[in-house]
Amino acid sequence: VQLQASGGGLVQPGGSLRLSCAASGRTFSLYSMGWFRQAPGKEREFRAAISRSGGSTYYADSVKGRFTISRDNAKNTVYLQMNSLNAEDTAVYYCAAAKAGSPFTLTTNPREYDYWGQGTLVTVSS
Repeated sequence: VQLQASGGGLVQPGGSLRLSCAASGRTFSLYSMGWFRQAPGKEREFRAAISRSGGSTYYADSVKGRFTISRDNAKNTVYLQMNSLNAEDTAVYYCAAAKAGSPFTLTTNPREYDYWGQGTLVTVSS
């Protein structure tokens, strides 16, 4: 599976962005998907995950109510809608895929993800 993230950019505090992650191959629906971020000098940090069916989602506490993860298995794409952005959200955002045996499982552990996209930079600044 190859992943291509896009949609990052410069946004003002309080603004919104929607990240997309397009996957190659015909097995996208077999993977749960996650979004992570990495700020300069910091470790990669979990943001959101979605099960392979889309029926289960999970968010880091700091993004609950602001970010929404979704997926379109027909388009082999996962999205991260980010609202009410603030400076602390500035980072490179990565999508990742984890082979999932069940339609409803997901994981927040980056070590359990099998494939990673190249990252897209999100900068929140006035």
